[in-house]
Amino acid sequence: MSRIGKRPITVPKGVTVTIDGQTITVKGPKAERSWTLAEEVELTQNDGELSLAIRADTQRARAMWGLSRTLVDNMVVGVTDGFERTLELVGVGYRAAMKGNDLSLQLGFSHEVNVVAPAGVTFAVPKQTEIKISGPDKQVVGELAANIRKLRPPEPYKGKGVRYAGEKVRRKEGKKK
Repeated sequence: MSRIGKRPITVPKGVTVTIDGQTITVKGPKAERSWTLAEEVELTQNDGELSLAIRADTQRARAMWGLSRTLVDNMVVGVTDGFERTLELVGVGYRAAMKGNDLSLQLGFSHEVNVVAPAGVTFAVPKQTEIKISGPDKQVVGELAANIRKLRPPEPYKGKGVRYAGEKVRRKEGKKK
């Protein structure tokens, strides 16, 4: 039995859930999201709660049960609160700025790096060395943050680069004379 799959999903007020066969649509104050469930999983809705069950007890069905529950829960959280990732720029001359809705980064290259915001994702630059990425889809926000970090990952000798907020970078000792 899936421990995650067994837990019901509470639907907050202001969120509308529509089930059409295997397709679930969640509409909230921030966005509207839809997703198609796997055939092995069955979704039922009753008085403000969603619950998932498996149709047949197979290994794939049990795996899809927990995954589906987590994805549906992330959809509900995304349309109500949204998701946010914060990145820090560490290094001399490393800075970020907004150009319209897009992000312009100076990361020690000979040129600026421009990052285009996908649909539904917004950038915020509270400080020159801090980037906040927010949106209703957890996967898109996390993947965009990972791609920005990949442009200049933190290096172990001086610690320069783009890192997640609160990320600890293991430092190495440099050469000795």
